[in-house]
Amino acid sequence: MSTKLTFGTIKRVGAILIAIVIVLAAGIVVGQAPALFGVEDNPEASIEFEDQRGDGSSVVVDEVSLSDGGFVVIRDGGDEPLAVSDSLESGTHENITIERDENEGDELVGQLTATVHQDAPSDGSYTYEESDGEEDHPYLENGFPVADTATVTTTEDDGALSDSFTVDGLTAPSSANTNETINVTAEVTNPTELATQQDVAFRLDGTVLEQRALELDAGETREVTFQIDTSGTPPGEQTIGVYTERDGAVETIELEFHTDPAIEVVDTSDDGVTVDTAIPATGFVGLENEDGDLIGTSDDLEAGEHDNVTVAFDENATVEDDEELTAVLYEGDPDEREAATAIEHEDERVETTVTLADAAADDEGDAGDENASDDGEDGA
Repeated sequence: MSTKLTFGTIKRVGAILIAIVIVLAAGIVVGQAPALFGVEDNPEASIEFEDQRGDGSSVVVDEVSLSDGGFVVIRDGGDEPLAVSDSLESGTHENITIERDENEGDELVGQLTATVHQDAPSDGSYTYEESDGEEDHPYLENGFPVADTATVTTTEDDGALSDSFTVDGLTAPSSANTNETINVTAEVTNPTELATQQDVAFRLDGTVLEQRALELDAGETREVTFQIDTSGTPPGEQTIGVYTERDGAVETIELEFHTDPAIEVVDTSDDGVTVDTAIPATGFVGLENEDGDLIGTSDDLEAGEHDNVTVAFDENATVEDDEELTAVLYEGDPDEREAATAIEHEDERVETTVTLADAAADDEGDAGDENASDDGEDGA
């Protein structure tokens, strides 16, 4: 009898040990599932795109690293890409030549931006514009697409470059705030033997902010000054440049946000809250409940100061009058909440708390004060 008991005990202990091994193994597999199946929770990328000379039909990207594969897309500030690389596997690639479709798009000259896009779904085809941004999203870093800009000039010998006005110098401040007007001055020369008129454009990180027609006599050099309002431009290092048809000059400028990030609730309702905010990056205002869950967001906001921003509760959100809500500034896209990050100032989140009941009481108190003031005036 004693022998059977001991044997049974051993069997039970063995079964328990096997069960523990299975659970631990399952836990390891689950924990490593993203890595095992090639899925990146937070895909990362980097790119180096240097100034260069080319023939207008192709450009060379010096280096790109992609954690989950994808594409490099070349743009000139317009809505449509000028060229897209072949599908790239995950890892680091050097000296990638990207050719434009000869039947579509402009020549690959001027200031160009190379942006790294994911291949999602993983089908080897680039469809970001075709899917209205639903597929093949750009890789992001701090909420912004991973990209680099370069000035590409032509090496053609047909005189096309010599017929273009040239930019011989660029003067711009090295730093500025995001609510001021800066002066950017360029020296533009007509190298031809004929008086002619050409367009000169100012670009900020590849986007044309101002363009004007300039008429110069043969061999004439003239200073052209652009007055640029930096309001709404994200803080940080930005590339600024002045461009002619086939030439240009660039500088960098460090933009500092002009005020402390802040958020203030100015009104509440059964549908949400209204806030005034100063946000230093493209993002949104989110509403969190007492459990820290996002239960509502504003529309996307450009960097800057905004008054009377509506932050609506989600359709299925349930909010009690005495529940403490937290309005938080987020950097990112309100339609992609999981990828958004809370904005911090002096190592603390930029946020404020409110309850619907307290807000309603404040409104009633303000109304009472106004009525009392009116009664006093009538009595007088």
